Amino acid sequence: MYEMKPKYYTGIEAIDKEHTRLFELAQETHDLLNNEILLDKTDSLTALISELINYARTHFSHEEAYMQSIHYEHIDAHIAHHRKFEESLLEFDIDCIGQDFDEQNEAVQNLLDFLINWLINHILKVDMLYT
Repeated sequence: MYEMKPKYYTGIEAIDKEHTRLFELAQETHDLLNNEILLDKTDSLTALISELINYARTHFSHEEAYMQSIHYEHIDAHIAHHRKFEESLLEFDIDCIGQDFDEQNEAVQNLLDFLINWLINHILKVDMLYT
């Protein structure tokens, strides 16, 4: 369902590969949302957010190095987008979720909505400017 589509390709192989992994993490979030067997999703959600933060930082580091290498003139604004994404993930408060299945699903849905909206908009409207 959530996958890298041709319109998201920047033409930079390493960047596209990392974007593909971010879409895979969105799919994993979707899968967690639709997992009706797992009654407590807190640990899975915590692990997923942690992986998203770590992988995004790695990707952003690579993307920012690439932009520096081509002397991209809007790099500071682009980096600000990256930091805002990281801050948003860090603000996701797992401790407030509790044990309620519906409440946990709402948190997973919120994460999925945030992730997919940010990812698609960032690639199409921000990343494509440096390609």
